[in-house]
Amino acid sequence: MPIIPAEPCFTEAGVLYSPAYDDVYHSTEGALGQAQHVFLAGNDLPARWQGRDSFVIAETGFGAGLNLLATWAAWRADPLRCARLHFVSCELHPFRRTDLPALHAPFTAQAPELAPLAAELQAKWPTLTPGMHRIELDGGRVVLTLFLGDAADGLAGLQACVDAFYLDGFAPARNPALWSARVFHLLARLAAPGATLATWSVAGEVREGLRRAGFETRKLPGYGGKWQMLRAAYRGPGKPAAGRPMRHALVLGAGAAGSSVAERLAARGWTVEVIDAADRPGAGASGNHAGVLRPLPSLDDNRLGRLTRAGTLYALHHIAHLAELGQAVRFDACGVLHIARDAVQEEKQRAVVERHQPPAGHLRYVDHEEASRIAGWPLPNGGWWFPDSGWVQPPSLCRANLAAQAERIRCHFGRKVVRLVRDGADWLALDEAGETIARAPEVILANGVGIRELPQAAALPVISARGQVSLLQAEAASPPHVVVCRQGYVSPAVDGLRCAGASFGVGDDDPAIRRADHILNMGKLEGILPGYTAALNVAELRGRVGFRPASPDRLPMVGALPAVTALEAPCKLDEIPRHPGLWAISGFGSRGLVFAALMGETLASLLDGEPLPVEHDLWEALDPARFLLRPPRAARGED
Repeated sequence: MPIIPAEPCFTEAGVLYSPAYDDVYHSTEGALGQAQHVFLAGNDLPARWQGRDSFVIAETGFGAGLNLLATWAAWRADPLRCARLHFVSCELHPFRRTDLPALHAPFTAQAPELAPLAAELQAKWPTLTPGMHRIELDGGRVVLTLFLGDAADGLAGLQACVDAFYLDGFAPARNPALWSARVFHLLARLAAPGATLATWSVAGEVREGLRRAGFETRKLPGYGGKWQMLRAAYRGPGKPAAGRPMRHALVLGAGAAGSSVAERLAARGWTVEVIDAADRPGAGASGNHAGVLRPLPSLDDNRLGRLTRAGTLYALHHIAHLAELGQAVRFDACGVLHIARDAVQEEKQRAVVERHQPPAGHLRYVDHEEASRIAGWPLPNGGWWFPDSGWVQPPSLCRANLAAQAERIRCHFGRKVVRLVRDGADWLALDEAGETIARAPEVILANGVGIRELPQAAALPVISARGQVSLLQAEAASPPHVVVCRQGYVSPAVDGLRCAGASFGVGDDDPAIRRADHILNMGKLEGILPGYTAALNVAELRGRVGFRPASPDRLPMVGALPAVTALEAPCKLDEIPRHPGLWAISGFGSRGLVFAALMGETLASLLDGEPLPVEHDLWEALDPARFLLRPPRAARGED
């Protein structure tokens, strides 16, 4: 479903107004006063977050973000505030980034302390695409998880334990779907024990709907012209909060996956020990000179399409976050062209763009003439143009991840883990001589295809995919000026070299650079840029070989490792026994740069008991135990 942005509109009194719902966004007496009186005081904030490690607020309608700004400002002003504040919200019709400064200006003039907060929110405003967007504010101490789409869908997909609810939106008569029995029961599903709720509406159907969902309501004096407001407390059992972890983890592997999850855990205060057999980060499958960062859309917006879109957007956010910390990643948002194989595929690509109507700055269809102008080379077909995508140098990302949280990350390079042994509450990582490299209660396997050597990961069908990239000498500013893909990829010139490839050989363990693979890559390059290879000498090409862990369904494997290799009887995914404290982040295949940052954030959120940045169905699709639920191919009657 396309995201249709809201258009700024105001009443004669200057109150933000929605023509679509024929209602105002906030009280005519003022949005900030309403936020403070109804939503903050109505949930007994800031008192309830004081002394807490983290606190989670969920809101049903984000609007222009004024409730977030008011809550953020109150949190900053509170010396007893929680260490980390999560604000989860939904918005079907978000405003464009360019509209926000004018919408926020009256409120920042009224409350100058909001000005830097509004500026940061505007600067980090997400691309308006469907699904969840994870946005770190205030140095990562305030985390906004914003779902763009229908609130009921967002709440249904949310995995969180919520302490306080802001039930906000257009009036029940104007937007009844936001005040439906389904929404109220979804809130109850997310409620922590003792969760509270506040809203300005005291309509009878709202009070009755909340009561039926397990909330006990009472009326309180309202704000401004409204005599009353509603405060509610959840009286059901509540969603049990995750126990506070020891916050000490071992991460096996210092590639894109391992360094990403290590940085995300360390940013939350964890002590992390990273172990890698190589002498430096990003020496394995993450060692290529330049890799591609871009999504893979689909007409039905399937799980791979949604994950690659979310992964690409979060990776861009993460790279910017690392730069804020003084750890610049070699990266260029030069744009990525994905040109079609033929006219049939080109029409499919055009149809995807027409159906989903993404922001033009994220994805648009271009014909072969425009594609040729963008690339600086005559191209045979049109296709997708991703203006905000580009190339990343993976080793620089790995180094930046580890350096960003250097005080909490200890690296053990040149050490290979051959065994994992459980010792009480800890796992021991042992080397060839049986010596303990490090120990911790939590171990994350991010060691690429090396995960297949550990018996605890025997249930994971990790595929080793050999990939050879060809490196061409290239002058600066020579075409193509952007990344171009078509059954392969070619990068712009990066430090005098252009990457082209890559091969994908399953079950091929040969580490040597092969002429045959260079020839294969040059064939792909010729298909991308006709005539480009005429002056190239294969014998002069350099290259690099890496072995990428891939999964049979092309989706990552992220989560707790199953403790069995087969099921004795059918069961649900969450009923499959797991190894305690043992996790995997693997199966990225050729999309390591797309998946690494988001999967690292997802696993770190899970381990720290925070709201997840992906929807529930996507999380289940990532679960490493999912393959145990699927019968073998032969049993399904397949070859």
